[in-house]
Amino acid sequence: MALDRWIALILLGVCLAYGYAAWFTMDGNLAPFIKRNPIWPSTFPKVLSILGIFATLIILFGFEKAEPKEADIDYRRLTEYHLGQALLLLGLMVAYALCLRSLGFLISTSAFLILGSFILGERKWQIMLPVALIATVSVWYLVQEVLGIYMRPLPGFLGG
Repeated sequence: MALDRWIALILLGVCLAYGYAAWFTMDGNLAPFIKRNPIWPSTFPKVLSILGIFATLIILFGFEKAEPKEADIDYRRLTEYHLGQALLLLGLMVAYALCLRSLGFLISTSAFLILGSFILGERKWQIMLPVALIATVSVWYLVQEVLGIYMRPLPGFLGG
């Protein structure tokens, strides 16, 4: 069996377990007034599990298969790909998650976007800096002001 089918089989197991939890265990402790609502807290997980099961079955049965292209990933030649970039990005994601609370959203997200684009090969600082800063401030403003979810913008020692 090909690598994509093995991954689909594993994801099918995850989706089945997630679906079981959504259909049979999430709704047991709901308050009586919520049970009369048309949409419950488990509605989105139910839909998500059904879509995941459907997508993985399509891959398992091979309905999405077409002629193999040159752009397909060959797991036998995995060492020929840019694994260093991928591992650096994964490490950067972990560092971002660890620094988010202590450095604040604006600093850690800007640094993540700038360093991530640098790792991926962007060298034009005059484009990279404004794009990262505008994206960071825009997301912070939307989450903080429009959605009303508090996110610490700056570190504590800077008044965040």
